[in-house]
Amino acid sequence: MTDQKNSKLLKSIREVGIIGYGAYLPRYRLPASEVARVWTAGVGGLPIKEKAVAGLDEDVITMSIEAARNALARAEIDPSLIRAVWVGSESHPYAVKPTSTVVAEAIGAVPNIQAADLEFACKAGTEAVQAAIGFVGSGMADYALSIGMDTAQGRPADALEYTAACGGAAYLLGPAKEALAVFEGSYSYVTDTPDFWRRAYARYPEHAERFTGKPAYFEHIQQAGQGLMESMGTTPEDYDFAIFHQPNAKFPQRAGRSLGFKPEQIKPGLLSPVIGNTYAGSSLVGLSAVLDIAKPGARIFLVSYGSGAGSDAFSLHTTDLLTERQNRAPSTQEYIDRRIEIDYAMYVRYRHILTMQ
Repeated sequence: MTDQKNSKLLKSIREVGIIGYGAYLPRYRLPASEVARVWTAGVGGLPIKEKAVAGLDEDVITMSIEAARNALARAEIDPSLIRAVWVGSESHPYAVKPTSTVVAEAIGAVPNIQAADLEFACKAGTEAVQAAIGFVGSGMADYALSIGMDTAQGRPADALEYTAACGGAAYLLGPAKEALAVFEGSYSYVTDTPDFWRRAYARYPEHAERFTGKPAYFEHIQQAGQGLMESMGTTPEDYDFAIFHQPNAKFPQRAGRSLGFKPEQIKPGLLSPVIGNTYAGSSLVGLSAVLDIAKPGARIFLVSYGSGAGSDAFSLHTTDLLTERQNRAPSTQEYIDRRIEIDYAMYVRYRHILTMQ
């Protein structure tokens, strides 16, 4: 039975780690109370405090470039050594034209490179990380860049409008000997659970309301998290930090408790109350916040979630190289603190909800 469980653990031949990382969050913030003021006269509870909103000149491409540059600043490697750039998102600016090629060009990684755009709702970012672990871990390449970034959409007056935010993070993966954090193993759990979708030509996604929590979100995070720990022989007590996909402030805390984690393990990476749900970048932004404050020798547990549905779970430990690289680029908290509050009218203009013909 043990051998069967271990066979489900995703483990690369060559050890792989994070060489550099970087987050990017736009400076504009829409308070959840402002959404409630417009649609419910301020009545009812609020799922978060506020959310990050991209400006008129920002989209998944521009924000991915900023995050990638932060990751490269921490890694301090020549971009021409990167052999893959993968961008996970559900809000790529073009229906036909890749985001990844523009990002690769902007950071100086072209032309000897593999590039692709990935989609799997909110786990598109960790999907890119999984691919990079395999790419680098097989020896096909020394460096691969994985990005999770979104300018998530929410229909006006819908529950998603309170939380659907903008931002994400980039991770440069490479050999473990050069890494600030090393992947110990990963585990993925996927089923066909239709809790959230958007048809072609539809502007806003649809969702199955409470069904998105159970059996969708909680079932997949529970199974992926338990599967990883059982396969690795670890327990919640073995980890210093636990990070989960953050559609709102309550779900990740409940998911963590169900797996046996304590609030103090979850809190450092819980950012959704102040930046909202950055979708493909959600768990990866949480990881960047943890890496900003972690010490060498810390152990990190991370589980993403993507509607449709699936979860990727990872176990990492930090190395002595982390401390010297943390301050080479802006921290996630610096992006959170760099805020300009906007009202609902400015929000609909920035997100192109109000259009003029």
